[in-house]
Amino acid sequence: MFIGRQEELKKLKKEISSDKKSAVLIYGKRRIGKSTLIAEALKGFKGTVIDHFCVQSSLEGNLELLSRSVSRALNMPQLSFKRLSDLFEFLGQRKEKTVVVLDEYPYLKESRKKKEVDSYMQGVIDRLPSNVSLILCGSYISVMRELLEETNPLFGRFTLVMNIKELDYYDASLFYPEADTRTKIERYAVFGGSPYVLGSLDTGGSIADNVIDKLLPETGIYRTFIESIALQEIRKSFDVRILEIIGNGRKKYSEILSSLNSRDNGYLDKQLKALLSMDTLQKEFPINKPKDKKKQFYSINDNLMRYYFTFVFGKEGVIRNIGEENFYRQEIEQAQNTFVSLRFEEIVMQYFRRLARSGKRRNIKDIGSFWYDDPETCTSGQFDCVLKTNKGYEFYECKFYEKAMKQSECDQESEQVKSIFGIESGRPGFVCSAGFAFADKKYDLIAGDELFDL
Repeated sequence: MFIGRQEELKKLKKEISSDKKSAVLIYGKRRIGKSTLIAEALKGFKGTVIDHFCVQSSLEGNLELLSRSVSRALNMPQLSFKRLSDLFEFLGQRKEKTVVVLDEYPYLKESRKKKEVDSYMQGVIDRLPSNVSLILCGSYISVMRELLEETNPLFGRFTLVMNIKELDYYDASLFYPEADTRTKIERYAVFGGSPYVLGSLDTGGSIADNVIDKLLPETGIYRTFIESIALQEIRKSFDVRILEIIGNGRKKYSEILSSLNSRDNGYLDKQLKALLSMDTLQKEFPINKPKDKKKQFYSINDNLMRYYFTFVFGKEGVIRNIGEENFYRQEIEQAQNTFVSLRFEEIVMQYFRRLARSGKRRNIKDIGSFWYDDPETCTSGQFDCVLKTNKGYEFYECKFYEKAMKQSECDQESEQVKSIFGIESGRPGFVCSAGFAFADKKYDLIAGDELFDL
């Protein structure tokens, strides 16, 4: 069953059904749903589909296997192509509409030194017949992004580029539609938006059940996914301690550097830039101070990986000694609510992004946190979710509560907003997972249920 990604699906279907030359680049982390998206887009396609998985071999070995894939797709005797250009020229002569999918293109790319294969592929795309569509797909994000650089032969050659990211909180909830609002929030906060992870989730079990059974054991499906798949590319070249340091927090550059006990010789800067380009990390900054480097933070993108580095990484020996269930009860259970609360803020931001993209909130220009410093009172702080609009700022406080929020709490938070000088703001807003114990039009009140009622 295909869940979510309706915008991406619509774009891809339109592209491969076009009568014009079509060359598509699709990339994203492993098990993020790239191949599933392509397969769904090709359902009902009137023509031939050549779906080929590249391997770690020589160029000649890959061409031999690709020739076999073509032969099988066309139901023809074994064909043999010595060059990529010969293969696509042959397909163009057939006139029938054809889609060629080269999955894990980095394996093919690295079968020759430097950019030789990219140069061959440039010639293929430049002379691509109108009846043939090409899709290059890959999981090594840093390698795939090289194809978009100006110095690469394939620069500017693609008619559609898609960076497939994890599902947001709303699409992720479609994997467990029967869950209540609090459970939906908790599941996304802990397990994130990877279709592979969500498809393996025991929706009849609790958060604890899934963590104890699938993440904490050495051979648990989620732990294996993180350690053997998600971290595979990272471990080759990058210091995993960076992810351990960041964990569930939001760390400044100086804090990471200090924790690494390292001098600032440019090493950390290179590591962070690479991890950002791989979509492993994200850089956060206040909506009102985007150029203030002292207010910039780094955080882990994927919720499950964030959970792993917060609670599991480096604790393998303890888990073996006391067992998975005892470890969860002693080391995770009490801290988990705080973990989810911090992720709830991002869920609220995703909610407003959905409203903005759908046109339901047309005045939103930007979404983020807001940092303030009051020199008179010597205080500073942060607002969880702030919308920048044509008229100024709109402030929302996000509360992950088990019980409905009281008016007294909202009044107190509202006074904090009023105490900030030099800004214009609309009526204060509050988002509470458990809803509100009052109604008051002077506040914009958004209950947790509304986040999933789009």
